[in-house]
Amino acid sequence: MGAALVALIAGVVMGAVHVPERRKTADAFAKAWERGDSRAMYALLSDDAKRRTSRQRFERTYKQAAETLTLEKVRAGRVIDDTTVPIALQTRVFGTLKGNLVLPTGDRKDAGPGVDWRAELVYPGLRRGEKLRRETTLPPRAAIEARDGTPLAKGPERVSALGPIASDLAGTIGPVPEARQAALEARGVPEGAAVGLTGLERQFDDRLTGTPGGVLFAGRRVLANVKAKAGSAVRTTIDPRIQRAAVDALAGRYGGIAVVRPADGEVLALAGIASSAPQPPGSTFKIVTLAGVLDNKIAKRSSTYPIQNAATIEGVEIQNANGESCGGSLEISFAHSCNSVFAPLGAKLGAEKLVQTAEKFGFNEELPISGAARSTIPAAAEIGDDLAVGSSAIGQGKVLATPLQMALVGATIGADGVRPHPTLLKGADPQPVRATSKSVARTIKRYMRTVVTDGTGGAAALDGVKVSGKTGTAELRTTVKEEPPPEVTDPQQPPPENDAADTDAWFVAFAPYAKPRIAVAVMLVGQGAGGDTAAPAARTVLQAAFN
Repeated sequence: MGAALVALIAGVVMGAVHVPERRKTADAFAKAWERGDSRAMYALLSDDAKRRTSRQRFERTYKQAAETLTLEKVRAGRVIDDTTVPIALQTRVFGTLKGNLVLPTGDRKDAGPGVDWRAELVYPGLRRGEKLRRETTLPPRAAIEARDGTPLAKGPERVSALGPIASDLAGTIGPVPEARQAALEARGVPEGAAVGLTGLERQFDDRLTGTPGGVLFAGRRVLANVKAKAGSAVRTTIDPRIQRAAVDALAGRYGGIAVVRPADGEVLALAGIASSAPQPPGSTFKIVTLAGVLDNKIAKRSSTYPIQNAATIEGVEIQNANGESCGGSLEISFAHSCNSVFAPLGAKLGAEKLVQTAEKFGFNEELPISGAARSTIPAAAEIGDDLAVGSSAIGQGKVLATPLQMALVGATIGADGVRPHPTLLKGADPQPVRATSKSVARTIKRYMRTVVTDGTGGAAALDGVKVSGKTGTAELRTTVKEEPPPEVTDPQQPPPENDAADTDAWFVAFAPYAKPRIAVAVMLVGQGAGGDTAAPAARTVLQAAFN
């Protein structure tokens, strides 16, 4: 009697938990849709459905529906009546769309029931022969503002009272580029819409575009209707006064000027090719080399060096600029930009530590600025012998940098060795990282002050403001002394002079000395010595900042 009762209870329990096969199929199909697993979904179709529809067509149908809906996520509820599944479709444009999806079943050979699928099952309640389509619209494009609220681009014409100074920085809008077409369609941006292509328009395109609105149709039926929402104006970090000064300082010359705040990396100005066309940084890179040398104890602050016009590495001479003789203390060697001191120091530091130091300062790193090129130094194994390392240490070889990157290098020293994260969005999280020790940064800071007071950067000096800087004269040919080839010369012609077009002029600075509020980098292509042309340009920008 007891055994019979146990068997009866077991049978009742078994019956209570039995799940019909059709419900299992419906649940599995809905869960696979949630995961985006089209292969598993297709495997659950009935034999008839598979004969009607190839897997490629099946997947294409869901992909097209997702694009039309601007679908972001699928959520399936518990199956009702064995074949009905509550579905919630989270979309970018139309919000969350809900409905019950009825999944008819058919035979599936040796595998129980399958979903007798047809195209209308891509959306709950879609009727036979109906297709999903949408008509989307964009709200008016939001304004781009300078840090003081002055519009840099506003309205349909994207105009500004600042004129070309603003438009060059703001960038352009235009038809959707092919490379971004899929991503923008997924956001609901309609075909033919104007989007940000360059500059600040591209940097903040998502925010400026706002949220598209539109109407979702099933055939002629309206399934959803949502109004477009305008984005809020974007307040940038750009200072119109400093931006104008940077453009004026370039004076139509090919080059770039970048200005940042050491405390938080806010970019105050970008003029010319400030972030887009890396060039050899020349002796401004000695800031990085000196940090590596001091951090790794390759030299002491008390170290001294012979006064000479060149150094020999691997049997090859590396000359000082214009064949000048310099040396003495480490500070004076830095102030007078002695290749004869810093090339051997770089070789002694070694490729691996030189590259590690450069990367701490931001080299080989993508910058979060639209259109900004990476500043690069080759991997240690790719640099080469001591001669190549020495050349890299003085900003030659294959080292390349933008003015924006070198402004960040100057800002890092000004901020006691903490490298700020550059941003064009006012009030953004600065996300700083330490690049060198406070002690080393303060030493370099003092040396950079000497560059302006007693070295090659005197043209950047300001009355009443202590400026620290570093000049750079990047040889576009070579700093290595080579024997000239024999040639026939005209005795009545004077010997050729050094051509300024063979060098890029650089200057990196920050001010004031005690607590820097601004860091600037100037690069002028083919414009001679940094102290002669780039330093005065930097002075123009610094004057605008402190007047």
